[in-house]
Amino acid sequence: MESDPFIRILAVDDEPDMEELIRQQFRRKIRKQEMEFVFAQNGVEALLRLSEYEDIDLILSDINMPEMDGLTLLNELSELKRPSLKTIMVSAYGDMDNIRTAMNRGAFDFVMKPINFEDLEITINKTLEQIVQIRNARKEHDQLASIQYDLNVAREIQTAILPKDFPAFPDKSEFDLYAAMNAAKSVGGDFYDFFMIDDDKLGLAIADVSGKGIPAALFMAVSRTMLKANALGDLTPNECLQRTNDNLCLENVNTMFVTVFYAILNIRTGELSFANAGHNAPYILRNSGEVQQMKSKGELVLGAMEGTNYSLSVETLNPGESFYLYTDGVSEAMNRDFDLYGEDRLEKLLKTSYADPPRDLIMKVVKDVNDFVDDAEQSDDITALAVKYLGA
Repeated sequence: MESDPFIRILAVDDEPDMEELIRQQFRRKIRKQEMEFVFAQNGVEALLRLSEYEDIDLILSDINMPEMDGLTLLNELSELKRPSLKTIMVSAYGDMDNIRTAMNRGAFDFVMKPINFEDLEITINKTLEQIVQIRNARKEHDQLASIQYDLNVAREIQTAILPKDFPAFPDKSEFDLYAAMNAAKSVGGDFYDFFMIDDDKLGLAIADVSGKGIPAALFMAVSRTMLKANALGDLTPNECLQRTNDNLCLENVNTMFVTVFYAILNIRTGELSFANAGHNAPYILRNSGEVQQMKSKGELVLGAMEGTNYSLSVETLNPGESFYLYTDGVSEAMNRDFDLYGEDRLEKLLKTSYADPPRDLIMKVVKDVNDFVDDAEQSDDITALAVKYLGA
């Protein structure tokens, strides 16, 4: 039996020689400090001892005692709400009515008088096994509750650092923008960001950190901070990814990585320059209804290898055209039959929604994904960013 090295037992009995008999029988364990006994002569004294010693694990109680008997004591113990506290009742041979009443009132086990101390020790050890199991279960519960609290805090922090005030730039008439992250139960590492680099350039990013939980959330925060700091240095998208990758490789002690798509939209001309570090290729929604995937070379994720180079690609948005960025929580959303939502389904929806404002577009995709998944558990964050270029 795996147990704590120290057990405190409350012995409740009005017989004057009981204390000496117990100390004699368990003297070795008492000497080794494996056990300690506290004594009371009736139920009233027992309740006082329980208030003095909050770490009493087990009660060994006679049934017939003055002032407060063992059955009444059992009633009082039920009010203490201490599920790990177990009681072994002691009664005269043949007193089965009281034993049955004691068991109905919550006693864990019983022994008969005159006490066979070998039998008593076996009964105590069996009871302590149950106490240890309850302790361990409570400890695991507390640990899980602590982990869940930390995850909830991490999720709140993760969500709080993402920009979510819309319209994002009410003084800018050249574009409309919307973004959203529908977090899964577990903390993930998705993020999006958008910011004005100067009066003419709008920076846009979407990313997905490897893994889940608090490490992913922390790496997400670091990645976003580094990416934005480099982007505001007026670097081209590929230069920004190169520098961010080198920064992350220097700080990456857990060999984590992040996929990133980063683009700069010139809000005067509609020119869209971009670079991709292993992320899902976004889509341009043309005025003709064509949905064009923004292909770029499948280049390495950030944080994997220092000195990696990234390619620069350029497209042009005409007034009224949009582009849609997303994470794999959209395309890899899974229903109960383990079918994936998929890029084909996404492209089909985008073709019917090319003229929608960014907010409507994102909400429509989220609803379609949720309808597809139905009641299956969401396993990943669903994150998207959409921009419609309106022209200078």
